Amino acid sequence: MQQHTGQHILSQAFVTLFNAPTRSFRVLEASCQIDVELNSPTTDVIERAVELANNVIWEDRAIGIRNVTSGEAAELSLRKEPARDGDLRLIEIEGFDLTPCGGTHAYRTGEVGMIAVRSWERAKGLTRIEFVAGTRALADYRKANGSAREVAALFSTGRDDAPQLAAQMVEEHKELNRRIRALEEIVAGVEAEKLLASASDGIVTHIFDGRDAESLKKLAHALVSNPRIVALIASRDKDTARLVFARSPDASGDMSLLMREACALLDGRGGGKPELAQGGGKKVEKLQDALTHALTLLKRGS
Repeated sequence: MQQHTGQHILSQAFVTLFNAPTRSFRVLEASCQIDVELNSPTTDVIERAVELANNVIWEDRAIGIRNVTSGEAAELSLRKEPARDGDLRLIEIEGFDLTPCGGTHAYRTGEVGMIAVRSWERAKGLTRIEFVAGTRALADYRKANGSAREVAALFSTGRDDAPQLAAQMVEEHKELNRRIRALEEIVAGVEAEKLLASASDGIVTHIFDGRDAESLKKLAHALVSNPRIVALIASRDKDTARLVFARSPDASGDMSLLMREACALLDGRGGGKPELAQGGGKKVEKLQDALTHALTLLKRGS
């Protein structure tokens, strides 16, 4: 009852302020949605409609039922056109909204309590607004407030100061990631020199533990920045086998073909370009066999 009546009030608020009719309404498990013809939505615009809707609620206006014929309805200013002919049941919110509806509604707007918008997005040419009313609004506040307080506790600060500290931490995190990437490139270069020193016939093969795909790619790029080098490197990353195959522009071999052959042994998949390919699979125990198979195919091709 609160959600349905709240939808009537909120939908009329968008019509009153922005001439934006509601095209659909859904009552979900924890919230509701309306799709509104709002061409230029912003948070400020939507909150203006919410403010008007809540003012109507807090004015505790009367809600009545009018039964009319389709002919009589045609003479009235309805928020939406009737879906059928014949006698109609109209829901009237005193001095604010008049619309045909067969649902259950409150007797006065004050029974709705309040309306709060949780989120909004553009969807199929309309503006989809997720909102809550009445007891759902209270439950949503309690949940949101609890989450905000937990986040604030992580920063050892007050609830209202947490967003600023979180934004600051995000920026610091980005800066640290930039430094890490720069350091990883330096480390990859040093590591590549060591692997090249033990390379046989210009082919580097090695299996690492706990290296992700991005780390393997950085090392592969460092290796093949040298002339006539083929890198067949892999990693046991938890329960996943990862592979990166690469070659210098002046080296021979189709890395994409080798990758597909190796991944077949790992019960996985992979691919790429002749000069660089990556992939993996779940059969970590077959990783050495997969690398050996790729090396054999490479030497046959050469």
